[in-house]
Amino acid sequence: MYAVSIDVTNELMACTCPHHVHRNAYCKHMAAVENATDDGSLTAFPSDDDDAEPEDCDCDGLNGFPCWPCVRTGRKELPN
Repeated sequence: MYAVSIDVTNELMACTCPHHVHRNAYCKHMAAVENATDDGSLTAFPSDDDDAEPEDCDCDGLNGFPCWPCVRTGRKELPN
């Protein structure tokens, strides 16, 4: 896990990953933070198949209740 620091007043960023520390270069962690939305989700590396069924999906045997792999990937939500 790496920490990304942001100074919004001067638009400066830093990351604790080796790529940034040793090369002083813009890294993928900084890109992810920069592309974070207000709801906390990241759009830096969007998936093309967000609605794709996970390989270990077992929703068919649960009478309409979503299986954990589908909930974990965001494909389905748990009922209230």
